[in-house]
Amino acid sequence: MAGSTPSCIFCQIAHSSTSTTLLHSDDKVVAFQDIRPAAFRHYLVIPVRHISTVNDLQKGEEHYTLASHMLSVGQALLQRDAPQSKQYRYGFHQPPLNSVNHLHLHCLALPFRPRVCLQF
Repeated sequence: MAGSTPSCIFCQIAHSSTSTTLLHSDDKVVAFQDIRPAAFRHYLVIPVRHISTVNDLQKGEEHYTLASHMLSVGQALLQRDAPQSKQYRYGFHQPPLNSVNHLHLHCLALPFRPRVCLQF
């Protein structure tokens, strides 16, 4: 797993070392469903090569091209799988709000799903 961190769950997913179903895979990125979807469709697009967070992205063509490709993949997947959705949202978490230390783009087709269910 060159360019990866063996203990990183997203590196394992990117290198097909888990049973996670990939929605997209190429030499730069992979995409899969979020395990805790916050919307009608909620996908994650991650680079194959380990980059810890958005803070580790560098100015320049390489990372600009990677981030643009991540967004293009996310947009294509949501338009394919949720064409009826009227709104889409895309974004990265910034530390310390990231749950996994591997860069990942959240791609959501609204409506949002409530996270908390109150039962009486």
